[in-house]
Amino acid sequence: MEPEQDVMDASDGDIAQMRESAGEAARFLKAIGHEGRLMLLCHLVEGEKSVTELEHLLGSRQAAVSQQLARLRAENLVAPRRDGKTIYYRLADRKVQTMLDCVHGLFCKTHT
Repeated sequence: MEPEQDVMDASDGDIAQMRESAGEAARFLKAIGHEGRLMLLCHLVEGEKSVTELEHLLGSRQAAVSQQLARLRAENLVAPRRDGKTIYYRLADRKVQTMLDCVHGLFCKTHT
């Protein structure tokens, strides 16, 4: 069957579901599609980190790191944990790990 025929055979419900899924995927990709946020996520793949640790790893100011973490938190991609005055972050969605594994394989591994 031709791909165009598949679309023509899709019900209104299928198309609505496809549109919803595409919107969700676009929001996810926008959230990780920023160099600073992507770097934060790459560090969090290794495990939970405090905001201070992330500042040092990225060589960024606290305000910049917090702004990017807020965006990731708003998209439910990271989750905070408070311990006294220290806030720790971890990945909150398995899709992030899966996507970062893919990105790492495509862009970070040396190909021989």
